[in-house]
Amino acid sequence: MWNNIECAPKEEIEALQLRRLKETARRVYHLVPFYRERFDEAGIKPGEIKSLEDLKRLPFTTKQDLRSHYPFGLFTVPMDQVVRIHSSSGTTGKPTVVGYTRHDMEVWKEVMARTMSMADVGPGDVCNNAYGYGLFTGGLGFHYGAEKVGAAVVPASGGFTKRQLLLMKDFGATVLCSTPSFALHMAEVARDEGYDPRSDFNLRVGFFGAEPASQGLRDALSDAWDILYIEAYGLSEIIGPGVAAGCPHGNLHVFEDHFIPEVIDPDTGEVLPYGEEGELVFTTVTKQALPIIRYRTRDITRLHQEPCPCGRTMVFMDSVKGRSDDMLIVNGVNVFPSQVEHVLTKMEGITPNYVIIVDKKGVLDKLEVWVEVDENIFADGLGALEELKRRLQNEMLNELYINVRVKLVEPKTLERSMGKAKRIIDKREAEGM
Repeated sequence: MWNNIECAPKEEIEALQLRRLKETARRVYHLVPFYRERFDEAGIKPGEIKSLEDLKRLPFTTKQDLRSHYPFGLFTVPMDQVVRIHSSSGTTGKPTVVGYTRHDMEVWKEVMARTMSMADVGPGDVCNNAYGYGLFTGGLGFHYGAEKVGAAVVPASGGFTKRQLLLMKDFGATVLCSTPSFALHMAEVARDEGYDPRSDFNLRVGFFGAEPASQGLRDALSDAWDILYIEAYGLSEIIGPGVAAGCPHGNLHVFEDHFIPEVIDPDTGEVLPYGEEGELVFTTVTKQALPIIRYRTRDITRLHQEPCPCGRTMVFMDSVKGRSDDMLIVNGVNVFPSQVEHVLTKMEGITPNYVIIVDKKGVLDKLEVWVEVDENIFADGLGALEELKRRLQNEMLNELYINVRVKLVEPKTLERSMGKAKRIIDKREAEGM
């Protein structure tokens, strides 16, 4: 464990949260006109915050709010105190911009050190960091965390898969950091190159995040590389990676001395009790450049406060089921990519590489899943393929409660991702539906 606060009594953590929440509320109210206006509209002043229960009285912040104040309108420090700027890709509008002071950078390093310590990464470890560097926070976040705990970092970034495999083997990498989809791709290429991913490498643990992954995919990755799978959760608006991390018992602990989590009903905004599924919301309470009040992540999950065998007392969350804005509504039924992935990873004869295609047929939506089959399935003949397709369609119906057309495609025909996997093609959007 990196920091004793991770296993502190709940009362101590809550007292720290309240003190920091009051300081953050005062900071944004007096330094950011947007928050002063929102606080006034909500009928609350910073001095009226007396307990953590008062958090629910504060206004929400959305990604659109960040975009509306592009680039630096929500910063609480002058630019001569900002030492780092990151931003989103801006593919759906103006990018969201985040800034860091020197203090913020130390907070980021601290929470990433906690993440790496979930698997006792430290001096003597060699970390192959295959997250992308640049404006994306993934690469640099894991870089800082690994260096903070004393590990050697190989800043491989994304792509150049064959070269990465060579260096992982020759450098004796013990730690892999990447998106799940790229790690799966790396294992596939390793086998094509004549390696056995389970025995020809020195890997013992992988830190995976930046995209949802079903339990089946996590198990497949652990098995492919014969490593411990540690989940990492974060988003650039809050800090980057390092908001929460999975312990060896599979519980995704939120570092709530820095980020106070809530789960709300995405339709009403009502705060939900522990154990109920809803939209994840975060309030940052130690950031200086861009503190955020009740940021709506759109990620769907649950929070839990039961004791964890690892000894950490901070709340933990379920793996993100999906994003409320990524959720597909198909003929009135809510469909998450993770549900499709869950079915696929239980079936033999196919790979976890798939694409979901949604289209319109007349007035009805049509859902189609393209999935690559395993090379060995061809040896069993056409009948085996038809039987596999039938079983997949039945399992999809049982899981999703709607009919799904399954298309089996040859191995390695679907596009591979060097970063976050693109799993959904919604043709209804292109048609203006």
